[in-house]
Amino acid sequence: MKILFVCTGNTCRSSMAEAIARKVLEDRPEKNGNIEVSSAGVAAWPGDRATREAVEALAEMGVDLGGHRAARLTPEAAREADLILTMTGEHRDYVVKLVPEASGKVFTLAEYAGSGGDVPDPFGQPLEAYRNCARVLESLIEKVLDKLGN
Repeated sequence: MKILFVCTGNTCRSSMAEAIARKVLEDRPEKNGNIEVSSAGVAAWPGDRATREAVEALAEMGVDLGGHRAARLTPEAAREADLILTMTGEHRDYVVKLVPEASGKVFTLAEYAGSGGDVPDPFGQPLEAYRNCARVLESLIEKVLDKLGN
């Protein structure tokens, strides 16, 4: 199964979600090989690094985000994914508009996890906002993997 996380610039939320998902999957070795994760941004500048605060917040959790490079969402990436989890309803709507045939596999991360709402954007905020975002992402990703039976 291929899961694609989507946000705006792919330097904060979706990149953090991808890295956290990899770490959570490492902790679930029986299913680690069954799920691939990636991320992209609807307005990403390809090659941009994750923000310093995102890298630092994840390093505190033992997750390495230092090598991340932003990718722009493409129709091909959306078609290849089995599940697309966006950070906001606006991102979800953008993906559906970009690739209408993907509508049945596009959800906000929070709605798929069963809690609804958007994941707030920490961009431009202090490190603590990134720490909070990382904790929210980890909780939601754990719920998603539980839902998928992993």
